[in-house]
Amino acid sequence: MASRGGPRAPGTDGSDFQHRERVASHYQMSVTLKSEIKKLIYTHVVIWLLLLAQMVVGHLKLLPHDQVAMPYQWEYPYLLSILPSLLGLLSFPRNNISYLVLSMISTGLFSIAPLIYGAMEMFPMAQQLYRHGKAYRFIFGFSAVSVMYLVVVVAAQVHGWQLYYSKKLLDSWFTSTQEKKKK
Repeated sequence: MASRGGPRAPGTDGSDFQHRERVASHYQMSVTLKSEIKKLIYTHVVIWLLLLAQMVVGHLKLLPHDQVAMPYQWEYPYLLSILPSLLGLLSFPRNNISYLVLSMISTGLFSIAPLIYGAMEMFPMAQQLYRHGKAYRFIFGFSAVSVMYLVVVVAAQVHGWQLYYSKKLLDSWFTSTQEKKKK
């Protein structure tokens, strides 16, 4: 390009290094996707803590039964849904593909499956509430089935997006692995 004190090579203006300064797109994608997944994991942790609080308050009878209802059956296995999130976080520092795959599989088993079961478990109570206006469980004055369906919908979206972004991240990591093998 140019010697230390001498003239530049003919045909260059010294700005032809810019193309070497760009970060490869799959590395940019990896950073962006990790950030999005972390946001979703933190949202999941908030949902998880709210359900845990409801279960503790319900079982220890810290508040009257008409204020906080006992948990539904699906909430117990859903407590295991924190494990896939932890595996996902553990996969980030070294781009560990195995942990990310385990996180994705266990998200289906420990997160999505209990949510599907919960939607089916609460359906008869939701029908009764909307047909006859009768609710027997309450959470701070609101019908427990309505509150918990809202939790199910939000949690399903969080886990769905988490799986989607995890798949994209996995593809990004495979792209960088394949490029390293070619060299």
